[in-house]
Amino acid sequence: EMQLVESGGGLVQPGGSLRLSCAVSGFTFDDYGMNWVRQAPGKGLEWISGISWNGGTTYYAESMKGRVTISRDNAKNTLNLQIYSLKSGDAAVYYCAREVENALDAWGQGTLVTVSS
Repeated sequence: EMQLVESGGGLVQPGGSLRLSCAVSGFTFDDYGMNWVRQAPGKGLEWISGISWNGGTTYYAESMKGRVTISRDNAKNTLNLQIYSLKSGDAAVYYCAREVENALDAWGQGTLVTVSS
């Protein structure tokens, strides 16, 4: 059974940083590009970042460049997202998703990030 399980969310103060992780099982992790997508309360899905199968190429939404770093550890089947200088607008549920032919075909259940002082 394919599983993507996010973790690392929680309450963070404005200006703080957070590291999200996504543990993957049930498929060959390093066969796929991976992505992070978020959904803020009452808003639609927003793509944040993507990474190629071997980590050699990374992609970032313009709005997030300089504040996030995506990485992966293929030996541990884990995808990561480091977020810096958190703002209230970063509060959202963060999802990891598998990429197949430019589409996201498998998603985790999400991890909630709350930004508040």
